[in-house]
Amino acid sequence: MKPYWIRAAEFAGLTPTELQIGQMERYQIWLTTEGIAAGGIGPSETTRVDLRHLADSVLFAHQIGGETGTVWDLGSGVGLPGFPLAITHPGREFVLVDRSGRRVDLMKRALRILELDNCTVVHDDISNLQPVLDTVVSRASLPPERLGEEMRRLLRPGGLAVVAGSWEQPPVHPGWETIEIPPNVLDHTVWVLMMRRE
Repeated sequence: MKPYWIRAAEFAGLTPTELQIGQMERYQIWLTTEGIAAGGIGPSETTRVDLRHLADSVLFAHQIGGETGTVWDLGSGVGLPGFPLAITHPGREFVLVDRSGRRVDLMKRALRILELDNCTVVHDDISNLQPVLDTVVSRASLPPERLGEEMRRLLRPGGLAVVAGSWEQPPVHPGWETIEIPPNVLDHTVWVLMMRRE
């Protein structure tokens, strides 16, 4: 069976290359060893890294695929969704931001292992960032209500924000469009929230 992250990539219209497959495999190994040992993800996640973290991150590609400009991953933690997206989008620039110095150090270590030249890791708080961002992605770093406020401040006019979380029902939040990902992609229905700044 294909890895879930490849299924998510194909859903977004991408065909991963051998180089990208190798990079994703290295990242998966890093997450299940150093990433877990350092507390970046929980020890119970070992068997779910592909489905729960890699594929879940690559799903963002469906929404950001046709965009231009730099992608900002806010609250990136140990590089999710930023690293999987940077692997699958080598022609775009990514900035991965986290306020935890420990997590930033972990991301810098992973960045060296992955040899990604389209990524920058930044130690900062979302509240300190300056407008005007092109595209923002985030995996449950803030509640959508709070993140929506930040997006209206940070995004340039026409800029795009895409957010995912662990929702069991379709999330509904003012100012966000709910996008359903059909169950044939990850064997269950998931949702992402999308906002386009006016």
